[in-house]
Amino acid sequence: MSGNLQFNKIMAAGLTAALVIVVARVGVDALYHTEPPAKPGYAVEVAEAEAGGGAAAVELDPDWGTVLPTADLAAGEKVFGKCVSCHNVDPANANMTGPGLWGVVGRATAGHAGFAYSDGMKAHAAEAPTWTYDQLYHFLGNPAKWVKGTKMGFAGIKKPEERIALIAYLHSKGSTGYPIPAPDPSRQPGAAPAAAGAAPAQPAPKEGAVATPPTGSTAGGPLPTGSASASAAPAAAQ
Repeated sequence: MSGNLQFNKIMAAGLTAALVIVVARVGVDALYHTEPPAKPGYAVEVAEAEAGGGAAAVELDPDWGTVLPTADLAAGEKVFGKCVSCHNVDPANANMTGPGLWGVVGRATAGHAGFAYSDGMKAHAAEAPTWTYDQLYHFLGNPAKWVKGTKMGFAGIKKPEERIALIAYLHSKGSTGYPIPAPDPSRQPGAAPAAAGAAPAQPAPKEGAVATPPTGSTAGGPLPTGSASASAAPAAAQ
């Protein structure tokens, strides 16, 4: 009989302890309960830190006169593999979901015949009428951010070396008449950022070559693409 009472006491003590824990937890939750804000705060874009810590340095546009002659065309062709579902780079230059990209470097923005460009790309063409190297570089990094209203759903190529290789590859496909500018010391690593409003470096014309004047654009230009899907390649602007 005493054994049964001892067991009952142990069980009662265990249940009491469990009850105390549950009540305490409910009380703490009620005391420190917070409601999420009805309206989220503003999203703030923060520059990525450099490898090894510290604030990231301001990224200079590539020195095309230095990087293009040594660019890896095979690597650029590999990057273009992300684009082939919506674009081709054959001499026939047929349009697919996006416009044909043969000769796109130095071509008029939103100017490929037979392609229905988005209103956003047409508006961008008024500001940047030529697919210069800089325009392509920035557009390929983030199409939707560089050309507001583009139909191109591609997220962009984040690695600068991949964008440079891709632009070099596209230049080799029907755009070799568009000159490569001379090396620009102001764009070399460690150079001070150019003063606001400074004229961008432009390709130096080759003898007998007629380059499209990049009025209103920088030394590089965005690509003309069609309504590409989220998996579409970054090589054209819509």
